[in-house]
Amino acid sequence: MWFKKDKAPKEPRERRQSKVPEGLWVKCENCREILYNKELARNFKICPKCQYHFRLSAAERLRMLFDDEAFSELDAELRSADPLKFRDTKRYRDRLRQGEENAGTSEAIWIGSGTVGGIPVIIGAMEFSFLGGSMGSVVGEKVTRAAERALAERRPLILVSTSGGARMQEGILSLMQMGKIAAALGRLSEARIPYVSVMTDPTTGGVTASYAMLGDLNIAEPQALIGFAGPRVIEQTIRQTLPEGFQRSEFLLEHGMLDFVVPRSEMKPTLVKCLKLLWDGGAGR
Repeated sequence: MWFKKDKAPKEPRERRQSKVPEGLWVKCENCREILYNKELARNFKICPKCQYHFRLSAAERLRMLFDDEAFSELDAELRSADPLKFRDTKRYRDRLRQGEENAGTSEAIWIGSGTVGGIPVIIGAMEFSFLGGSMGSVVGEKVTRAAERALAERRPLILVSTSGGARMQEGILSLMQMGKIAAALGRLSEARIPYVSVMTDPTTGGVTASYAMLGDLNIAEPQALIGFAGPRVIEQTIRQTLPEGFQRSEFLLEHGMLDFVVPRSEMKPTLVKCLKLLWDGGAGR
């Protein structure tokens, strides 16, 4: 005689719920290793397997650099307008609204005031998740005001760049920011107040062509893509194969475009050391 044990019907696959909370693990974009998110955060968001540097938000960057993670945000009330009434597949005003929802911030840069290694400084950190860190009128105005405040208060200025370049939706108004910022940095240089530029992945377009390359010291994170046009565009234009590692930090350092390539874990101590060499607390050198 055959006996058959009744089994409770299995729950449909689509109804099963994972017992593992979301956001605990992340895959490295370089080596494809699965990483524990909290371990990654403790390691400055650097992959412990291959040293790949994940992108940081502007807020994370400022907390990493300022003493005790404490700073005062400046000019947070500034918002982009839509002077050209620009529209491509979406209206520009809708893109701005979506960018704010994605990034949790009103623009593609944060400016903070505080201390680094006990030295009063002003730091600007770009936010790539807001329209690709593009430079529009508000970004240009914030950076200019940061330079002017650094001049008035005699504080060193540090700008951390991660950007796709000038914001096309603002046309010539965006491109004008390059000259405006360069003029403000020129006045800072005349006053012998240090400006340190830190470039992260990616730093491209009008940001590279203006303030990112104007530092008294130009520093980059490892393997950051830095350039004006991208490698594919350049290859198609000159019809030649580019060298391996072209436009990466190490290549630019080798060819004299950078002063240092510094891992993120060593960035703050390096900046403190540089500021102490360049700055004597207000009189300038």
